[in-house]
Amino acid sequence: MTASPVAAAREMRKKLTPPEAKLWIRLKALRKNGYPFRRQEPFRGYFLDFVCLSRRLAVEVDGQHHDFPDAIRHDRRRDEVLAREGFFTLRVRAEDVRTDIDRVMRRVLEEVSRRPRTWADRPDA
Repeated sequence: MTASPVAAAREMRKKLTPPEAKLWIRLKALRKNGYPFRRQEPFRGYFLDFVCLSRRLAVEVDGQHHDFPDAIRHDRRRDEVLAREGFFTLRVRAEDVRTDIDRVMRRVLEEVSRRPRTWADRPDA
């Protein structure tokens, strides 16, 4: 029996990589600024590392395995699917999260703040 996407996401949330865990701590803090991020969110057959649905921003933490041709093709297809749904994918290197989390967070804030809220996130909706 195959686990449901929700059950699979719950398991993945328990197994974040060290860079993902480090970034998650910082992304959670953005909720107070109106940017509610989720982690390991199932979406259209994929699991998004982090996503702010109201701003349609996905943040993917890429380790070294993302440098190989098969992974590059997979990431490109995934990003195209997300783009068709109105999402922007911000890819950050795991090494950058480890060595310069402040720079990564500046980039995340830059992207999330420039993206308009979706209708579902507006208080009058």
